[in-house]
Amino acid sequence: MRGAMLICGTTSDAGKSVLVAGLCRFLARQGVDVVPFKAQNMSNNSFVTLDGGEIGRAQAVQARAAFQEPSVRFNPVLLKPGSDRTSQVVVLGQAVGEVSALSYRERKQHLLETVLSTLDGLRRDHEVVVCEGAGSPAEINLRANDIANMGLATRADLPVLVVGDIDRGGVFAHLFGTVAVLDAADQALVAGFVVNKFRGDERLLEPGLRQIEQLTGRPVLGVLPWREELWLDAEDSLSYTADGVIGRPQPPVRDWLRVAVVRLPRISNATDVEALACEPGVSVRFVTEPSRLADADLVVLPGSKATVSDLAWLRDTGLARAVQRFDGPVLGICGGFQMLARTIEDDVESGSGTVDGLGLLDVDIRFQPRKTLAAPSGTAWGEPVSGYEIHHGQVVRSAEKPLIGDEGAETDRVLGTHWHGLLENDAFRRRFLRWAADRAGRDFVPGEVSFQAVREAQLDLLGDLVADHLDTEAVIGLLERGAPAGLPFVPPGAPRTAGQRGPAARRPRPPRATA
Repeated sequence: MRGAMLICGTTSDAGKSVLVAGLCRFLARQGVDVVPFKAQNMSNNSFVTLDGGEIGRAQAVQARAAFQEPSVRFNPVLLKPGSDRTSQVVVLGQAVGEVSALSYRERKQHLLETVLSTLDGLRRDHEVVVCEGAGSPAEINLRANDIANMGLATRADLPVLVVGDIDRGGVFAHLFGTVAVLDAADQALVAGFVVNKFRGDERLLEPGLRQIEQLTGRPVLGVLPWREELWLDAEDSLSYTADGVIGRPQPPVRDWLRVAVVRLPRISNATDVEALACEPGVSVRFVTEPSRLADADLVVLPGSKATVSDLAWLRDTGLARAVQRFDGPVLGICGGFQMLARTIEDDVESGSGTVDGLGLLDVDIRFQPRKTLAAPSGTAWGEPVSGYEIHHGQVVRSAEKPLIGDEGAETDRVLGTHWHGLLENDAFRRRFLRWAADRAGRDFVPGEVSFQAVREAQLDLLGDLVADHLDTEAVIGLLERGAPAGLPFVPPGAPRTAGQRGPAARRPRPPRATA
């Protein structure tokens, strides 16, 4: 088997990332050499590969689903929003500058060539590439410069599946409308649909499935059921409520331990705290206003793509004062660690110069033009640990005891580290929870959870859902042969005009071999 396909969504958080992960796990279990690919990701939830490059965290998880080592080739373009108007651009793992939404459009043609050459290389080196779109292909205002959805599909001749989230309602309108607003050349590659997050008796859905096929000439290749336990490694901010519980809290052995995670406006790597939520008796909740700290046992300040700006938001909302007055344990991670410092000197990210931090750690931070990207390992509190670092801010002075080797800082109740993924280390996480419970006066007993086992179980479940609820023979047919010829045009999308790319003028496919 050799081939590639693109998974698009009717909306953000429709299920593109989990379907790609599920397909990767399903195919990998069949012995297929499969890899994920997302041409352009917009996310502050990122990961550092072993070769020191930065990619979207979802692609790192998808790589694990495929039993592959994460690579910068799996996400050649990453946009990291620092405000509503600007983003940092990361190309093949390295930051190359800041752009606005308008200036980014001017760079897209050059980036498209990078995307296509990277995808071509993956198709030569691996049997199957499962690509993930970005947002929705129905964003026709962006189509002319698109490099992640139909712009990629038409240039690389990829069959497309469109996934819709039925839990939000209106899924049939979303599926039909997504196809109908596309022009004829794009429609010719949309080969089918997948319905995601269905609850109830599928027989009640059957008439709608038949009608959407009649209306569009394209089949629904699967209905994936809602599964409560699928919550780890959220790709999109829409996966988190503004002020809600993370995960599915399990009953405690004795006391509950209540964790308040400040949901910063430009939060990054929010998934750092998911390992805490896997432990029985740990209730982890995002908070956005000061009163929610009143009954917390532990406060976490997570990472941020806009440290100084988010620190100002903390002060505007009263959360800064609430954190300073909180008399229990506090953990700061990356940007959160920097906020806990005495001063922050930032002429790089915000251009604000020197500002006061929260002063809970006797540390000074200075932002450097060159971003630190690393995947270190070491020892913390006598336990072996590993993690990854993504930050411009550097500790230039510290009067505190380091937390990990010579990294981070700790006092009797405040911890700070630049390491993401630290809490995924099981032995350290249990010691940390016991430490936090002791300082909070809680009779809390940590469990024996293996975080990696929990993650693998979720990836296996995704593979099982694909195997059990998707027409995998049809999917394999699309991978091997591409979109079928003669798919009907769905009005009112623009018909093909002279010179427009279409099925007969597609880019030649790479030679295909049989498995």
